Amino acid sequence: MSCDEIQKSLALYCDDGLTLEERGVCYSHLEVCPVCRARLSELRAIRRTLAVLSKPTPPPDLVTSINRAVTVAAASQRVRHATTFGDLIAAWLQVRVMRYAFSSLTSLLLFASVFVALRPHMIALREAGIVLDRALTKDDYIDPLFTVYDINKPISPQSYAALRMPYNAESPSLNPAGALATFTSSTGKMRRTGPQDADDMTVVADVFTNGTASLADVMRAPRDRRLLEDFQKALRENAAFVPAALDRRPETMRVVFSVQRVEVRDRSF
Repeated sequence: MSCDEIQKSLALYCDDGLTLEERGVCYSHLEVCPVCRARLSELRAIRRTLAVLSKPTPPPDLVTSINRAVTVAAASQRVRHATTFGDLIAAWLQVRVMRYAFSSLTSLLLFASVFVALRPHMIALREAGIVLDRALTKDDYIDPLFTVYDINKPISPQSYAALRMPYNAESPSLNPAGALATFTSSTGKMRRTGPQDADDMTVVADVFTNGTASLADVMRAPRDRRLLEDFQKALRENAAFVPAALDRRPETMRVVFSVQRVEVRDRSF
């Protein structure tokens, strides 16, 4: 046998745990191998050292502490077995009810926040409906289907908004009494030296709830800057548009204006 195989059996050789045949094989090898004999000597020295060691003395309350631990474990086991089916159901429901209660509370808070955000719009729609009902009962209301509009008769903002009912939610209605409705530029009397479209302009304006508007951007500026200033002034004076409640439109809208110069030569009218 090799040294590795013999050294694996040396512990049993020291403790007389081998059969006679195995012990004879180990003995024959130990007679001719000094390495394995040295290993055997180390094992026997360790064995003698362990034999003379004093045995540890257990603490005096070891038995008491073990008995106490066994008693507590047994009591816990009895309580666990004494748990009723109702207790299990209550514990199961407690976890799930708390989870669903949190979800329900979150849903309520979300609904409340959405309601608060939509409340001004709901109030605006209600006021628009009231204004429309009042406009329908006035004498100056013009039904676009059955009545011919008289251009010589002044039209009120309520009537004009009612005429544009299919469209005023997308674009604001012009205030007939506003400055923009009669917008003319003082530069119109000046002599034109450039092309006719030199004073055309395209601008963007913000229309607010009360009908006033403000210039937001200039996409194409006119040649004469005074025309742009007059247009801005007309937007701000006398509420260029009807209030949002008459149009049932959002509180603030952004519109695009394309203004073109038109020369009228016939003054016979």
